[in-house]
Amino acid sequence: CQPVPKPESRVEVCDLNPCPPRWKVTPAGPCSSSCGLGLAVQLVTCVQMLHGQEVLQEEHLCPVAEKPLTSVPCVIRTCSYEWSFSEWSECSTSCGNGIQTRQDFCLSSLTHKPVNPLFCRRFPKAIVVRGCSAGPCPEQEGPLSPGAELQPVTPATHLTTAAAATEHRHKDLDVPLSAGPREQTEPAGGEEDTARGASCVCGSLFLNATGIINMTGAEGRDCTVAIGRPLREEISVTILESSLNCSAGEVLLFSGRMMWRTGCRKLPLSLINSRTNTLIVKQRVVLPGNGVILQYNSRTATKKYYQDCDQQLFGPQGEIVNPEQPPDQRQEVVCRTFITVAPRQRISIRALSTDLGPGGNHTHFNYILVRDVSTMKTVVFHGKQQFLWQSTGSQAEIEFHE
Repeated sequence: CQPVPKPESRVEVCDLNPCPPRWKVTPAGPCSSSCGLGLAVQLVTCVQMLHGQEVLQEEHLCPVAEKPLTSVPCVIRTCSYEWSFSEWSECSTSCGNGIQTRQDFCLSSLTHKPVNPLFCRRFPKAIVVRGCSAGPCPEQEGPLSPGAELQPVTPATHLTTAAAATEHRHKDLDVPLSAGPREQTEPAGGEEDTARGASCVCGSLFLNATGIINMTGAEGRDCTVAIGRPLREEISVTILESSLNCSAGEVLLFSGRMMWRTGCRKLPLSLINSRTNTLIVKQRVVLPGNGVILQYNSRTATKKYYQDCDQQLFGPQGEIVNPEQPPDQRQEVVCRTFITVAPRQRISIRALSTDLGPGGNHTHFNYILVRDVSTMKTVVFHGKQQFLWQSTGSQAEIEFHE
């Protein structure tokens, strides 16, 4: 190019269309919690590059659907708090059935000193009330007297109503349900038959709306039956006949999730209300041929003892899918699944699949709590942990936390 004159170098100013407004995120602030899961606040603004500089714009100029979160989860370290308990108190009665209580404390595992209970509010807590027996009472006249009324204590509010909780998905496997169907359908197929006596009914689960149970002539000392109805109902039992020998220590026990009563004398025509949809009746006899004949009925519960997302299951086999709740209710409601089988049977629960989804909560706040109702012992399974759990009795409860 040497023979050709070289053009003079120059710079021309150009003005293309300005870049569209975009979201700008400043680094997150400190975590709201010193341990465990908390929230960090970050500043989100709408800016635009004009003449090489960022200019703050009104938020509606940036794409609303793409706006980053102003609060993001954060975990600094695992919380070092745990529940601790005092010794059990003496039995509340000098004879018969009563209750024992104990105090709960939230302890720092670093200092081993009590702290505000709010620090432990996210951790499962064992029961603080349990039944006890102080031996048989001396023979005395009088109507059926109430014993201890027990109500299980759980880590979260038990009787809170979920105003708009989504319906809990559940389906039974395609197998015969010898112990009764699931809660959504009308239970059918009880085993009431006054002619058969206790040799046939002991260990049975009754699911009809009404019936008569003959527990006389039991072969062993103990005869136990269970009555179950769908949630939203409660059960009332009338004792038609009784040949129990109170002097020999024979007794009748009624137990449910919210009641506990025993008695022997003046049982005929006594009325017992379960206050919930299940009731267990246990008869203990010493002399052969003695026992009671009961008549039970069900009705709509006078008080709501369950939550809208709770589920009641009967039957020997089924599948449970934990409920999904709206985000605005996850902190308020703990959904429970109640399982009741015949007293002669036991329950086994196996986790087949656990999927927390993308970005699922892997902290200790996400857990499944299983309670053995007969012993009130609870076991907690965290996160994606798969498990096999077996009961010691015929009733179990499952709670899904977050």
